[in-house]
Amino acid sequence: MSVAFDLWAEQIQRLHCALDELAAAAATLGMPTPENQEWSELLKHKLLPQLGIKPALVVAVVGGTNIGKSVIFNHLAGQNASAVSPLAAGTRHPICLVPPGFDDARLLARLFEGFELREWQSAADSLTDCAEHLLFWRLAESVPPRLLLLDTPDVDSDAAVNWLRADQIRRSADVLIAVLTQQKYNDAAVKQFFRKAAEADKPVIVVFNQCDLAEDRDYWPQWLATFTAETGARPDHVYVVPYDRAAANHLRLPFCEVGPDGHAPLGGPASLQAELAQLHFDAIKVRTFRGALARLLDRDGGVPAWLWQLREASAEFAAANKTLNAAQMARVDWPTLPPRLLVDEVRAWWDARRSGWSRKIHAFYRVVGQGVSWPVREAWRTARGDAEPPQETFRARERQAIVEALEKLLAELDRLSQIGNDVLRPRLAAMLGGAAREALLARLAAAHAALPALDDDYRAFLRSELDRWSEGNPGAINVLRSLDNAAAVARPAITVTLAVSGWILAGDVVGHAAAHLAGQTASHLATEAMIAGGTTVGGEAVVTVTGEGVTQAAARLFRRLQLRYAEMRAQWLADWLERELLGKLLAPLRAGADLVHAPPFREVELALDALRSA
Repeated sequence: MSVAFDLWAEQIQRLHCALDELAAAAATLGMPTPENQEWSELLKHKLLPQLGIKPALVVAVVGGTNIGKSVIFNHLAGQNASAVSPLAAGTRHPICLVPPGFDDARLLARLFEGFELREWQSAADSLTDCAEHLLFWRLAESVPPRLLLLDTPDVDSDAAVNWLRADQIRRSADVLIAVLTQQKYNDAAVKQFFRKAAEADKPVIVVFNQCDLAEDRDYWPQWLATFTAETGARPDHVYVVPYDRAAANHLRLPFCEVGPDGHAPLGGPASLQAELAQLHFDAIKVRTFRGALARLLDRDGGVPAWLWQLREASAEFAAANKTLNAAQMARVDWPTLPPRLLVDEVRAWWDARRSGWSRKIHAFYRVVGQGVSWPVREAWRTARGDAEPPQETFRARERQAIVEALEKLLAELDRLSQIGNDVLRPRLAAMLGGAAREALLARLAAAHAALPALDDDYRAFLRSELDRWSEGNPGAINVLRSLDNAAAVARPAITVTLAVSGWILAGDVVGHAAAHLAGQTASHLATEAMIAGGTTVGGEAVVTVTGEGVTQAAARLFRRLQLRYAEMRAQWLADWLERELLGKLLAPLRAGADLVHAPPFREVELALDALRSA
């Protein structure tokens, strides 16, 4: 047994540590925990306490109300250790008799975790009426070595607290002495109690008490058959005890064995105490441990079943996390950046690549061109009316996109507040209650107003894309540079002539045609602007370069620039929503989604595999 116990002890301790960590994480997230599950109680009250200490058998006398359990217990103890009364006094707290060598309160506290241990003072101790789970113990020379004998609360008491105490004793016990009577062998509570014992393969000794040995001879086999069929228990021994109050008071009741099926002829009185002393302690201990382990490893009701519950809960958390992912919420039809802003950035990029004298000439005449074209631009603006500047139109469209994203997110949060789990509901209620929505929208509008149209990150991206485009189109760049230098030489002569047409084409068409001219796309206009190498506000000459391949490359570049801008703005919105709204909510959702991939979960699985192989 020592080899098996050593293997079990190591893996059970490993499993216990991993389960504690996993259960703590699950509880924090509102997921199912092992609390009050039978396998968990067996682990805490049976397996863990009895590993690592010298082996002993815990024998518990159990049964229903008013059937003489304490009488049987006193006979086994050889003394009046538990109160007995014809008025059905009712044992409320267990009493434990321990043999020499086991009178150690710390050792007993391990065996009977969950009970407050007190030294026995009198037979009436077990009748104490209090809410605490007490266990009274005393040294008894009459108890066989390595055997701890318990009298227990009724398993069918009107007091629910007695059921809890009886269940804890059942889990701790190695052998159950089931005291039954004609009235109490088929009671629902009794059957439920012993059914759980049978599922853990607890050895059971049946004692039919208060029998008429002559009149009941044909009945106790039937009682026994019903009891075993209803509970699944397979008694190792079966005894019948006659009703004899005088003999009970003087501890002289006879115990007559009738065989495991109850049909054996009545033999002479046997000593149940002597039978207990002859039990094969080691074999029973291994059997009860294997029974507890079987419950622990059971796929339908043990640790694997709990792990499956966690997997299902984790999948729900993952689905909620995906639904509430801020980046997904920010996936709206984001408006494209006005081409005019892109053109200005392209011009700045191209200026940096001009020769020094060319840059100075173009800069000087750009200023001149703007002054000369001012009357024409004012006339054009007056003719069209006071139209909103393109950049303001763009910002308004962005604000609308942001409002739509926020409304979409809040609608989903509303839905989840109705159907979400216990973790989500209270947090969502606080998040969505009162004036939280209006305050959130106001904060978001302020954050957007403070956001520049083009930030440094986007400019860095844009310039890197333009650099790559120029490297991929060296021929076009050489042509543009030559034309740009030639334009610089001719600049004094053509500035005034082309100022008006240049402004109309570059300034107004590039800036507004995407919104007002049918048949022209923003990509096409921007392509022309980039290939022109300086089609800008300010009256510069417009130069086009033929060649379908270059045009298509420029169009693709423009689309990339527009797409990247939309992505960066959407990411800004996602980051803001996560930081200001969803941060506290997403953290537990992500933790729940990741729980089944965390080390404690895997450690529990590995410990279970090791126990199955032990």
